[in-house]
Amino acid sequence: MTTLPQQHLDALIPSSHADGDRDAVLQARFADVFERIAAGAVAREQNRELAYEAVQWLREAGFPALRVPQRYGGDGVTLPQFFRLLTRLGEADSNLPQILRLNFGFIENRLEGDDEAIRERWLTRVANGELVGAALSERTASTHNSVTLTRDPHDSQRWRLNGEKYYSTGSLYADWINVNAHDGEYDVNLMVRGNAPGVNRLDDWDGFGQRLTTSGTTRFDNVEVLEEQILLRHRLSEPQHDTFQIAFYQNVHLATLAGIARAALRDATAFARAHTRTFGVPGKSSPRDNPLVQRVIGRLASLSYSAESLVNALAESLERASQAREAGLATEATYIALDVEAYQAQQIVIAQVLEATTLLFEVGGASATSERLRLDRHWRNARVISSHNPAIQREQAIGAFHLNGTPPSERFSLAHKKDVNQSEA
Repeated sequence: MTTLPQQHLDALIPSSHADGDRDAVLQARFADVFERIAAGAVAREQNRELAYEAVQWLREAGFPALRVPQRYGGDGVTLPQFFRLLTRLGEADSNLPQILRLNFGFIENRLEGDDEAIRERWLTRVANGELVGAALSERTASTHNSVTLTRDPHDSQRWRLNGEKYYSTGSLYADWINVNAHDGEYDVNLMVRGNAPGVNRLDDWDGFGQRLTTSGTTRFDNVEVLEEQILLRHRLSEPQHDTFQIAFYQNVHLATLAGIARAALRDATAFARAHTRTFGVPGKSSPRDNPLVQRVIGRLASLSYSAESLVNALAESLERASQAREAGLATEATYIALDVEAYQAQQIVIAQVLEATTLLFEVGGASATSERLRLDRHWRNARVISSHNPAIQREQAIGAFHLNGTPPSERFSLAHKKDVNQSEA
């Protein structure tokens, strides 16, 4: 029997002709790292072993700096290239894209709005291997920022940071933590060293999935902040510039989900090939030749293909918007269209990946539920990722847009702010 190699199957996922050759180089560059990460995924899950080693492998390979422009020392990959690689990382271990999500969002923020001095300072650091995490959100349902930034009474160029954040995704792995605070007049976005005196990072995330993302509490006790660590001061009541950050952050989640679908197909296929008994068939038999097992695998392959194709399509739209922005041609309509596309993709990818992570158990019956295999991690991780952002609100926003032309950002401004300003585990 002839088996089509996985790289041939991957070629079915759409990519532009211009990206093709570099895609192959990038995939080859990270193949070994992804393989090592995947090899330890089950053990890390079973032991709740934080992924410090895996994160270090990615740092050494330059993965966190993929989107940093070459002039600052990064790779400057396109958004479609980036999201295809992120999907492969999600296949290896879905905790890793989420650990790095705020690092990648931080890069996009710098590319979008900062002056050159800030952009060069921080992007060069990321290119040199320094990792960014975040402590942006709080447990409260309010949009109030309870973390305070007050001027040091002894030095006008220094500040003191106090308070507590939750959903601090990736902070325990990070060199720098991006923090939202309030100085009494303005909301302030700033950076603090992860190991600075007074910073206390806790691994108290208690979700049943994505357990290794360190998405718990970060406390700040009189942490010193220099003026150069402050990125932005603004009032929440002030109108914000149009941005593709919402669609970008959402596609990171969708790429992670598409990676989980690939992992579900991979593990279901490996399980069926290795076994010599088909459910419901006494004695020795070949699951790989059973039409019902073949049908399950066929469905899993189709769900994975669809999810990955939607991620790639949204990545292409993000790339076009990025190019329009750089050329000064992006308009409000550009960003509204991105939001709508991201929300529509979210509805489909979530449903497809949750179906895939349940369906994979149909290839093996009760033996597929073994703790040794931890196949349940795919559903648990997908379910947690799918819960981060309000999919049901987004579906209503899509309908309101098509019926009444209401921009999603107007209808669900708080949901937008939540998506941009927190990784939510």
